[in-house]
Parts: sequence; structure tokens; C-alpha cells
Amino acid sequence: MSTKRWILREQDAQRVASLARVLAVSPTVAALLLSRGCHDEHSARSFLKPSYDQLHDPYLMLGMSQAVPRLLQAIDQGEPILVYGDYDVDGTTGTAVLLRALNLLGAKTGFHVPHRFTEGYGIQQAALQKAVTEGYKLAISVDCGIRAHEPLYWARDNDLDVIVTDHHLPDEGEGVPPCYAVLNPNQSGCSYPDKNLAGVGVAFKLVDALFKERGRESQVNAFLKIVAIGTVADVAKLTGENRTIVALGLRDLPRATNPGLRALMEVAGCGAGTTMTAYDIGFRLGPRINAAGRMDAARAVVELFSTRDAEEARRLALHLDTRNRERKEVQQQIVELAIAELESAEAEPANSYVAIIAGQGWHRGVIGIAASKIAERINRPCVVLSIDGDVAHGSARSIEPYHLLNGLTSCADLFVKFGGHSHAAGITIKPDQIPAFRRRLNDHAAGCLSVEDLQPCVYIDAELPTDEITFELVSELNALEPYGAGNPRPVFLARNLCILSEPRLIGQRHLKLNVTGPMGRPLEAIWWNGWERMAAVKNGADMAYTIETSNWTGETFLQLSVQDVGSVSSQSSVVTG
Repeated sequence: MSTKRWILREQDAQRVASLARVLAVSPTVAALLLSRGCHDEHSARSFLKPSYDQLHDPYLMLGMSQAVPRLLQAIDQGEPILVYGDYDVDGTTGTAVLLRALNLLGAKTGFHVPHRFTEGYGIQQAALQKAVTEGYKLAISVDCGIRAHEPLYWARDNDLDVIVTDHHLPDEGEGVPPCYAVLNPNQSGCSYPDKNLAGVGVAFKLVDALFKERGRESQVNAFLKIVAIGTVADVAKLTGENRTIVALGLRDLPRATNPGLRALMEVAGCGAGTTMTAYDIGFRLGPRINAAGRMDAARAVVELFSTRDAEEARRLALHLDTRNRERKEVQQQIVELAIAELESAEAEPANSYVAIIAGQGWHRGVIGIAASKIAERINRPCVVLSIDGDVAHGSARSIEPYHLLNGLTSCADLFVKFGGHSHAAGITIKPDQIPAFRRRLNDHAAGCLSVEDLQPCVYIDAELPTDEITFELVSELNALEPYGAGNPRPVFLARNLCILSEPRLIGQRHLKLNVTGPMGRPLEAIWWNGWERMAAVKNGADMAYTIETSNWTGETFLQLSVQDVGSVSSQSSVVTG
């Protein structure tokens, strides 16, 4: 039997049939649309066919009416503008987009991306002081600044206008920092319709407003390729405006002309003319961009997207590729060390609600990835801390039911600083405060989470016997792309499958199966990391799976990706809608 709880989604059959008829789609796709909140023909057609007119008016964002005139004034008067971006993929892509846009409008620009290890996250006063000495009177942040109160007080007192563009949650006690304007859909009083924009998305809305003011709307869409990369790689929810941004950006990616983007795509194996999906961004392009900030200086990303020289673009793309290989090696070491530390602790994960793991000198560039992998493995919120002398830097990741930033806020007096989202955050803490932090965050989580919340779940969209899987259905399912956070690839249920042959071990951890349904049609299935569960694979088992296509020697064939194997009756619950 599976150790996971299966949650089956059920839809009203009459509503499914009605939507399927109106849209001329299969009942399976109609049910999936309903489960994604498309309850009428208009919302369903908008979901299936994203278009530019679905993007919101940028002036709906609080602060836009102040930010745009100030920037246009600086452009017209030749006043230099500093773009101050974060070092992760969201911040660097946003910085590249804003720089390119300002330069096209005739601005004099410079940029600063802090070094993760020598400067740390966010706006730093030392960098602002340097900007002032260099003659800057205006700066724009990207993906940071919403909690930078002290540096921004200094900027205000020293005649440096700062426009903050960010999407992180503001400090509840202090509100937004003192600056010329704040663009953040999550700030109090902002009625912007979509609160899920990534940092690069907020920067894009500013670009949109600037170009419209100058009558250059037709050029705005060209930025969506890089905005899509930053949005997917930042694991922003692919719903609402984000879905539109990513869908439109993906559509244009194969035709990219930016030398840096083309070079990066080639190095990542996404050649010219290749159809791109969110998977390609999340697992090919995104990690190479992120690796720069994790392993070295993130400036290389901005330089990559800014260069017009093909040879220089190739050199920078190869540099990011090398850094990504280094990141993979270090990441594996830290994950293994963190898991070993966790397993050696007196309190087993089952006896606590949050795993807080600390190690001396762990590479700070990969502790966030380690926290994500451990949280997924044990299905609990996880904080991984790297202790360096008298300070520890930490990355935290959560599970769906737990609002991580609320938990950290309850421990705010223990931190040097902290900030982030509901499910991902960063902290700085003194090592002697870690035991109190572990105790208090667990106490907070215990009051928010149930034992059931800590049991891993498989969410199943619909029951679909394997005999009903066709290339036509797969083509219909492709219309639901891009898949990602907030719009996961659909998971289906097949009952009582027959295993045609002994499962084969692929590599060291994966299983390859040949299965068939009641009608006897064989299909190949892959169970990634399924070797530990080989005993669950037996005739008559029920399977939760996704559908993929695979190519071999020029031939395309259907393949199942196993999510779990077990018995529906012994482990499932049903939700409606």
C-alpha cells in the first residue's frame, strides 16, 4: 500500500458534459478546466488561448503614477539611472529587462547586482553611498527593497530617489520603506488584480507603462521571453497574468534574436526551432541563470542578456553552464550532509513539525535547493542553515498548508534579518539563537498543522483508464500548458493494472514497467526514483500517473510517468470541484 494519501477530484458530470460540448473538447479536458477554476465558456477560452489583451493595465498598480513621470524626467534630462537587482534568477532577468527597456528609451543607465557572499541579499547602504558618489540621483530596485528600511532612510536623507519594484511581502509592523515610489502588488492599499507576479513581472509592468507613455507599445511584447524565464524559474504560480506572460513568452522563445538568449538556449540544448515548454525553462535555462548568483557573481547574467556580440554571448553562456555543473556537485554534497545531520538528530522528523538543520561552512549558494529537496522528501517545512563564525545564513522552504513567513514573523526577535514569501524565505541568525528558533518555530507550526497535513499527498485530477490514452488526447492536454506551480501537469488514475513483465532498474533509482489495462493495450511506464517501492508493483495495482510523449529513433510514442502505486480504496479521499 502507498504511504501517500490519494486525493481524487470529482466534478459534476452534467457541468463537465456541458463545458465539453460548448468548447468541443473531450470530457477529460473539460473536467480539468473546471478543476482549474474555469467555470464558464469565457474563462475556459481565455485559459486555453492566452492573449496580450489579458495583461492588466500597469496603472492599476499602486505607485505607477509616481514612478513613470520620475523615470521619464530622468530620461529626458540625461540623468543617470541605477538599476539595483537581486542576484537570483528573478532579480537578474528583471534587471536585464529593465536595463534594456531604459536604454531603448534613451536613458543613461548603470546596474548593480550584489554578490551573494560579500554583500548579501537586498539593498545595502554601502552600494547606495557608492552610487551617490558616482553622481546617481535615481535608482530602481528589482526583486528587492520592500524591507530595506534603514538603507532607504539613508537614501532619502541624501537626495537619492529610489523606486522600489518588488513582490516580497512587506514588513507587517513597518509597512513599506521610505522612498520615491513603491511598485509591489502585495503592499497594503494596492488593488492590482494579480498578487502573484514575480519580481521580473513587476519590473515588466513598469516597462509596459513607460513604453505606452512614449507610444511604443508594439515593442513591449518582445520582453516577454525573458520575463517568462524569470517567472517560471522563480516558481511563481502559473495562474492569471503569470500564465499569460509565460504562454506568450514561450511562444516567441524559439524565434529569439537576443545573442545572449540564443547562446544560452544552445548551450542548454534548446536549439533553434525547438518547441519550448515551461519544463525547458525550469530545468534547462533557469538553473544555468541561477547558478551564477549561487556560485559566483550574478553580474554575468545581466551581461549575457545585454551584450550584442555573439562571441561574447557564447563565452558568457558557457561560463553559466560551467557554474551550473559546479552547482550540481556542491548541491549533492550539501543535500547528503543535511540529510545525514537530520537523521542523526535526537528528534526524528516524525516527532517535529519543522526540520531545522545547521552545518558549519555549508555552501550558502545551494542551501535553498537543499531545503526544497528535504521539505519534499519529508513533507515538512525545512530550514537549512550555514554557520559561518558568529552568524548563520538560512534558507527556508515550506509545504502547501503552512504559511512560512507567518511562522518566521513569530520568531522575528531571534533574527538579524529575515524576509520572503509564504512558502520560501531567507534568514540571518546568530548561532546561539538556533535552539530557541527550532523550538519556537515548531511550536508555531504545531498550532497550524495537523498530522494529516504532514502526510504526503497525491492529487488526482480524473480517472482515466490507460486504454483511453491517445495522441489526440495528448494534443488536447497540451493546450493546458504551461504547467508549473499553480497549474501542475494533470495526474490521472488507472485501476487494476496488469504488470506485463518484471520491472527493470534504470540507472540506480528508476523503474521501467510495461503495463496494460482491462482491454489489453500495453504501455510503457517510468517510475522516477521508484526503486525503493518496487514491492508495490504487482498485478491488480492502481496507479496514479501523468502522460508524456517520448522520442526514440525518430518515432514518438506515449509513456506514463508513475506518481504512485497502491490501492485506491485503502488510501483515498474525494474532493469536489
